[in-house]
Amino acid sequence: MVIEMDRVQKVISNLGYASRREAEKLIIDGKVLINDKIAHLGDKIQSSDIIKIDGIILNKENNDKVYYLLNKPRGVVSTVKDEKNRKTVVSLIPNDKRIYPVGRLDYDTTGVLLLTNDGELTNLLLHPKKGVEKVYVAKIKGIITGSDIYKLKNGVIIDGVKTSRARVKLKRYNKSNNTSIVELTIHEGRNHQVKKMFSSLGYEVIKLTRTRFAFLDCQSLKSGEYRTLSVKEVKKLYSLGD
Repeated sequence: MVIEMDRVQKVISNLGYASRREAEKLIIDGKVLINDKIAHLGDKIQSSDIIKIDGIILNKENNDKVYYLLNKPRGVVSTVKDEKNRKTVVSLIPNDKRIYPVGRLDYDTTGVLLLTNDGELTNLLLHPKKGVEKVYVAKIKGIITGSDIYKLKNGVIIDGVKTSRARVKLKRYNKSNNTSIVELTIHEGRNHQVKKMFSSLGYEVIKLTRTRFAFLDCQSLKSGEYRTLSVKEVKKLYSLGD
């Protein structure tokens, strides 16, 4: 693999060591060296340069990409490492490569999660302008009204910013235990977005599952199980950026 005059954070991401955002933090924290000199955001890298992170040399030749689809169980964090020593999604997939999740699902949220060491694809899928579709099914406390469904569809204010239009479907409700099951399709990836959208209207999310990411679902996988993506699926994910 030839890497010619790319920004250092992009190189680190493309090599699968970390996501672009994580790479930027490593650089800001002074943990990245280029030819034994401290790197700065925006520094350009040539193929002959040696990159070190925490004293470890990144091998630019060993760049085999891997792609996994995980049915994330409840009680697992969507990080590579956890300061509280909780189980991470990465620990569920035995692998000798440095993989990381594409985006995050909350500790108590289950369902579709991609993991890879392909920084380019990760950046594509998480870019706000790409609007990759994500489908969630939420069990909420209360019987949701038609008016509130309309509000969710047209956008609600969370963290001072209105959400984009969404698709919303009431799947069922139960008057005896005062709950509703709602399917919500969004194209953003803001922090705790689904829970905050319901909370803005006074509903507590009791249970949340992501049932689809782009065209991928995990209906064939039990909780905690994973599979590798096919070449066709990876190409289709890349085509979302066209």
